[in-house]
Amino acid sequence: MTPLHHLRAGIIGTGFIGPVHIEALKRLGIQVTAICASSKSARKAAEMWGIEEAYGDYDHEAMFASPNVDVVHITSPNKAHVEQCLGALAMGKHVICEKPLGMTTAETVQVVEAVKKGGKAGPVFAVNYMCRFFPAVLQMRALVERGDLGEIIHVQGHFFQDWLLHQTDYNWRVMASEGGKLRAVGDIGTHWIDAVSFILGAKAESVFAHIETFHKTRLRPKGEVKTFAKVDPKTMVPYKVDTEDFGSVLLKFGKSKHGHANGVHANASISQVAAGWKCSLALGIYGTKGSVQWDLQQPNEIILGRRDQPNQILQRGTPGFLEDVANFTDYPGGHAEGFSDAHKMHYRAVYEHIASGKKTPVLFATAADGHHEVKLCEAILQSSKAKTWVTV
Repeated sequence: MTPLHHLRAGIIGTGFIGPVHIEALKRLGIQVTAICASSKSARKAAEMWGIEEAYGDYDHEAMFASPNVDVVHITSPNKAHVEQCLGALAMGKHVICEKPLGMTTAETVQVVEAVKKGGKAGPVFAVNYMCRFFPAVLQMRALVERGDLGEIIHVQGHFFQDWLLHQTDYNWRVMASEGGKLRAVGDIGTHWIDAVSFILGAKAESVFAHIETFHKTRLRPKGEVKTFAKVDPKTMVPYKVDTEDFGSVLLKFGKSKHGHANGVHANASISQVAAGWKCSLALGIYGTKGSVQWDLQQPNEIILGRRDQPNQILQRGTPGFLEDVANFTDYPGGHAEGFSDAHKMHYRAVYEHIASGKKTPVLFATAADGHHEVKLCEAILQSSKAKTWVTV
């Protein structure tokens, strides 16, 4: 396998998630050779991170043409994803795109077709559903796949945040024209759904959903702000909100290849206005032999539940939460790994797939997975409006 430090990355975007990508790549020893954003932001990021090539005026095409970029990381607003993905693929670049893959399935299917057109020798493409690479998620997946939990009966959980609780909280994701018609469920709810799908080894096939907008009118700054940034309410103007603040989703999953999950029912509560919760992706997988519970805010522990035996708390790096995730955890038990480490493990998996000539397992989300999540979002919108079950 070619050492990962021989691969070179170009990043589009310098907002909240862009530097997360850069930091994770540098921890892996991968060269970050180019950055693309507004002229001011690109120059500033290049100086801060020691990146040689800075492409201003959002000139991603110029960055794609650089011979010093092998892999493109797309961390721009959602509306730009598909155009940038197609441009990078056309230039023969490997791609890691932030979720969602695009705004509509009419767009995202173009990416799926472009990846197919490349064939076995074409570029590697991944969507950044990085929650798959928390060691706990991989451990739960192994427990389900082996049948340690028996036949899976149902799944429940939530993804709660409070960063958009106040009327004055603003981010481009609130605008349907920028982030898509489905916001809370589309932005964080799909992380929950993808993680559950990954653990079960089965896709969501039908949904019943209800979504609501609490803040019908919000206040926004006259200029743009980064995710989670604070702004002065005196400089803000009112606008009508056209995306949801929270929702409830019922899902029915299909059949897994391993046979331990078939028609599993799941329910998820999603909110970006849940006071006190900062980033709680919590889930419980319940089977005929036992259950597992986990919360992203306490990422290094899994609760293993039994009916006729004592319950256990499995700690990462110790027996029962060690061997199955050996390739996706770097530090000993008690040395916490979390959000940034999951990003690192995701990119390691993608870059190793590139370096090995596509010989390593595809655990990361593909273009087809990203397309399915957008299809799911459209079904959720349809279901909430029609108040009925909708096939994905």
